[in-house]
Amino acid sequence: MAESAADEKLIDVLQFISKERNIPFEMLLEALEAALLTAYKRHYGSEANAIVIVDRGTGEYRVYHRRTVVENVEDPKLEISVKQAGSPYQPGDFFDEEVTPKEFGRIAAQTAKQVIVQRIREAERDTVYNKYARKLNDLVTGTVQRYEQRNMYVLLEGRDEAILPLSEQVPGETFRINDFIRAYVVDVRKSPKGPQVVLSRAAEGLVQRLLELEVPEIADGIVEIMAIAREAGSRSKVAVRSMRAEVDPIGACLGPKSSRIANVSDNLRGEKIDVIRYDTDAQTFIMNALQPAKVISVELFDDDGVALVIVPDYQLSLAIGRDGQNVRLAARVTGWRLDIASESEADEARERYLAERAERTGGEAEEVTQEVVEAEEGVEPAPVAAAGVDEELIRKLEEFRRERLGE
Repeated sequence: MAESAADEKLIDVLQFISKERNIPFEMLLEALEAALLTAYKRHYGSEANAIVIVDRGTGEYRVYHRRTVVENVEDPKLEISVKQAGSPYQPGDFFDEEVTPKEFGRIAAQTAKQVIVQRIREAERDTVYNKYARKLNDLVTGTVQRYEQRNMYVLLEGRDEAILPLSEQVPGETFRINDFIRAYVVDVRKSPKGPQVVLSRAAEGLVQRLLELEVPEIADGIVEIMAIAREAGSRSKVAVRSMRAEVDPIGACLGPKSSRIANVSDNLRGEKIDVIRYDTDAQTFIMNALQPAKVISVELFDDDGVALVIVPDYQLSLAIGRDGQNVRLAARVTGWRLDIASESEADEARERYLAERAERTGGEAEEVTQEVVEAEEGVEPAPVAAAGVDEELIRKLEEFRRERLGE
């Protein structure tokens, strides 16, 4: 009677652990059976093909010697004949014979405990890993727990620990112990000490997820984020486009009285967010990306991935930005290397770029320059010796001239 009560108590404990730690009950029972089998083999030998079965209702455990029913027995330890097994059994069936030792309960309790605890710990680690693996590249919230060697440790959902490395922290951002924090999951790793969740406050993905939270049109797919360039803690540029003609993507992101973008900025501790309109035309996109500066013209050099941007003299410093930040972010969000020049220095800047290009292309820039100038002036270009110029270059030049004359 006492042993039966103990078995029922064991089931109650496993059910409690299952609910408390969010571990499947069946997984715990399988861990218990494996532990009991280990204990049995350790004390009674591992020769027999033994199995341990725990009753899912009562918690009673029994040890069985399992053999396979066969026509002709070759190994009595693993097989039993149809005649010995009896009429209900057919060849291929399992024949289980109970061999539970009388003192097995005491031995099992002593030896299985550590194995069960280990299995529970492993199951819990797998549960945590799978939980946050699904949240990779997503937002999580928590409270600051402690600092170790300038790395921040965050308690997520009151139980799971994550790390915010120094490299993923934003310069100038300070958090105190127990402060609320929202961060972006950049990695989930398995380690001997358990799963390690790596967070970031500096990732561009953090800006995207915050915008998705604040702007319903983005969450619904009406407005799409095409590119983000960020200097964490200072400024970000976000390129957006609308999938519906009647929806203004910039207005949707700003919200009434710029309340939506203000909420994103507040979550980033005051970081400025420039929302710009994406355009499939590279020249227009570059002009948009350099806002708030005004742009006079953009000349593209596709083969180099370079854009020569001309701005009014009084707008040069604004286009470049403090410490070059505006042009740097614009270049990253558009994917073009931007060469900014004032209107008064436009010709000089262009000649300088073409001279540098000539050095790279082995002296072909002189012919190219003359062709482009004549095309701009609407003059039919003089024929060029094929031996001195690549045929592909001539083709591109002709296309360029026709486009300019078409304007």
